[in-house]
Amino acid sequence: MLLPGPDTLVVVRSIVRGGRRRGIATALGNLAGLSVWVAAAALGLSALLRASHVGYEVLRIGGAIYLIWLGVQSIRLRNAARPADGRRGLVGSGFVAGLVTNLLNPKVGVFFVTFLPGFVPHGYPVGTTSLLFGAIFVFETAIYWVLLLGLAARVTRWMNHVRTRRRLDTATGAVLIAFGVRLAAES
Repeated sequence: MLLPGPDTLVVVRSIVRGGRRRGIATALGNLAGLSVWVAAAALGLSALLRASHVGYEVLRIGGAIYLIWLGVQSIRLRNAARPADGRRGLVGSGFVAGLVTNLLNPKVGVFFVTFLPGFVPHGYPVGTTSLLFGAIFVFETAIYWVLLLGLAARVTRWMNHVRTRRRLDTATGAVLIAFGVRLAAES
């Protein structure tokens, strides 16, 4: 959770492009995506993802394409003026970007299928205990987003300078593309 990945980059990009409100919406989308994965794992549905090579591959390639698309959009639109109302900007920002980025990351599903059940004590119901562990993970992630958004609020002025924003958009775009390429290249 503390290692920056696609979710963190998409939240930071949303803060830079649309302000704190958009960053909050993106973080909420991410938490919604995590909640879907937790529910899927607790119900045993994400085990299908682990068992189905084709399903995993489709999700992996879809996620890679989405990350590359976000990265290209970030670089392509780095010179676009940020709207004052924060409603427009990069396509795929806000709640939807947080949700889709999380749901299209097959590693999140595999994490919940492989990692959480390993901590279920013998004799406890796997579904209920996995749901509890997942809820704790979502809560901890929410704390991470609150801290990140709080820190981002302190540097928002600096990030909103035109030159700085262009550099951040370019760097974020390049890293999102790299994440997408890496995800596509994994086997």
